[in-house]
Amino acid sequence: MPKKNKTHSGAKDRFKVTGSGKIMRRRANKNHILEHKTSKRKRKLSNEAVLSPADTKSMRKLLGK
Repeated sequence: MPKKNKTHSGAKDRFKVTGSGKIMRRRANKNHILEHKTSKRKRKLSNEAVLSPADTKSMRKLLGK
């Protein structure tokens, strides 16, 4: 009988799967040194982005989907 795959605990915190099956990720550059970044730039970095198709296959495996 095949063994169940465990979800990668680092991946489950960083990525989420939408209802339609897309994988969402955070944008980079929103952690520190925010003082010199413009408000417009920080606002745009707050939105989640869809993971690229090249990375989606491997991420699905890590998430156990």
